[in-house]
Amino acid sequence: MLYPMVYVLLASFSDPIAFMRHKGALWCTQGFSFSSYANAFENPMLLKSYGNTIFVVIVGVVLNLVLTSCGAYFLSRRDVKLQKVIAIYIIITMFFSGGMIPFYFVVRGLGLEDSLWSLILPVGINTFNLMILRVAFAAVPVGLEESAKLDGAGHLTILFRIILPVSKASIAVIALYYAVTHWNSWFNAMLFLNDRDKYPLQLVLREILINSDTSSMTMGAAASDLEYVGETVKYAVIIISTVPILCIYPFIQKYFTKGAMIGAVKG
Repeated sequence: MLYPMVYVLLASFSDPIAFMRHKGALWCTQGFSFSSYANAFENPMLLKSYGNTIFVVIVGVVLNLVLTSCGAYFLSRRDVKLQKVIAIYIIITMFFSGGMIPFYFVVRGLGLEDSLWSLILPVGINTFNLMILRVAFAAVPVGLEESAKLDGAGHLTILFRIILPVSKASIAVIALYYAVTHWNSWFNAMLFLNDRDKYPLQLVLREILINSDTSSMTMGAAASDLEYVGETVKYAVIIISTVPILCIYPFIQKYFTKGAMIGAVKG
């Protein structure tokens, strides 16, 4: 599991010619060099796609958390009529969908085509994440809510001042799920985006890896070395696109703990 990641990292820091001449397993860099990263950033689309992806991740995760939290709060209430029926209808969407073509026509009909919002709004709520958060909210002690209601708190106050603060661990996990999904998403971008300036990072990475399109990053290389340089540039781009999302884990890790509810109710 670990070796492919080590291989990509070592290859990205290797000299292109020395790397291509190397045979067998790779346990150290072949002629340490930053040239692959320098060449990767020669691609003008790389920084643009980074900006697009960061926008989609930040705005998308905020919208996802707001919508999912509101939906999970509604489904976790004990006094909602037809709650189980509504929950079943929502769960059904996990197993059946209209398909790709109806999905495309709906997005186009809403005027979202060729817009970054087409990567955010149609996936505002993930049913699996909604159910996870529903269970977490349902586990909040009733005493907390009853105390808040005695003080005159409404549903919004209970949700944002009571439920969410004591469900930080669950919120952190769901936020991470949504962030990784947005960061790795490329299929919807391929369907809905026509303007290359709006491409997210993963779609640009797909072009580089699948179509072997490294021409914009190897212009300064000699004609005989183009293939060598292009090969290590691919590995460099993989590292560039992976590191940011990996940096999120240390900040989320502290919330992956048990006992978030311990001490929440006194007396």
